[in-house]
Amino acid sequence: MDEHNVIEYPIDGVLDLHSFSPKEVRDLVEDYLEACRIRGINEVRIIHGKGTGHLRRTVHSVLARLPWVASFRLAGIDAGGWGATLVELKPGQPGRHT
Repeated sequence: MDEHNVIEYPIDGVLDLHSFSPKEVRDLVEDYLEACRIRGINEVRIIHGKGTGHLRRTVHSVLARLPWVASFRLAGIDAGGWGATLVELKPGQPGRHT
């Protein structure tokens, strides 16, 4: 990746996918969750929007294959409803599957 195209994104436990292209989502979600684990953030909200559900399904497929995701569910009304997913990460060493 060209270092001039690197975008700084805050790692605060909320990932809003609206500003990213669909082809970036798979790697982005995994990388963001890894960065959260490094910082000890084990509860994450991913905002994928409501739309047709394609982006939500993509996010959920990524989450389902990551061994360090303890659980995930659609957010409640107060946190975005079915336009967002709440993720609980397993505590452990980043980069390790524990």
